[in-house]
Amino acid sequence: MEKLLVKDKDIVVPGQELARSIEYVPTGGCFRDNDSIISSKLGLVSINGRVINIIPLTGKYIPKEGDIVIGKIIDIGFNGWYLDIGCPYDASLMIKDATEFIDKGADLSQFYDFNELVIAKVVKITRFSNINISTKGPGLRKIKGGKIIDITPSKVPRLIGKQGSMINLLKENTNCRITVGQNGMVWIQGDNSDDELLATEAILKIENESHLDGLTDKIKEFLERKRK
Repeated sequence: MEKLLVKDKDIVVPGQELARSIEYVPTGGCFRDNDSIISSKLGLVSINGRVINIIPLTGKYIPKEGDIVIGKIIDIGFNGWYLDIGCPYDASLMIKDATEFIDKGADLSQFYDFNELVIAKVVKITRFSNINISTKGPGLRKIKGGKIIDITPSKVPRLIGKQGSMINLLKENTNCRITVGQNGMVWIQGDNSDDELLATEAILKIENESHLDGLTDKIKEFLERKRK
């Protein structure tokens, strides 16, 4: 007999049985054990038709090609820079992948220096876990001003919202420029510190309440109340 034992957006723990049926398909964060599907992570259940997925509540960022990330320069080599993007391996920004034209033998710290922050795109991940990034493309650049906050990478889709609905709500109601990295780093820049503080509070509220239904309406009410 088919039986789904959890609901969409339920919080589950490792070892918890999610379904007792061969009709459901386990994907990320869960596995099949005979007729049962078992969670392998602490996270939120995502059910799409017959497909079950677990969105982890904690854990390191796992990069994918095409991701937009925010990274910090931690080392400079002869051919480029190395960045911490919040995953187990450093990312490499080679001279050829930088936006700027750089002469041979130039002082690379004049372009991107230690501890500076960069918005970049993951362009390649090799079989040896080398992560290559690029600053060539719209919106990719060195960050100047504003502030950075960190959220759990798995909460990024909730912060962005369907078709950008949540992040657009934040931008419109805080008057801030906001860039969200898939690695959980978020850049906020407003015309004043009060706007940046409001955006920060709203983003942290989204992170803490990401499992709740009707979150967009809750955040809209929160922003309206704070504005008054």
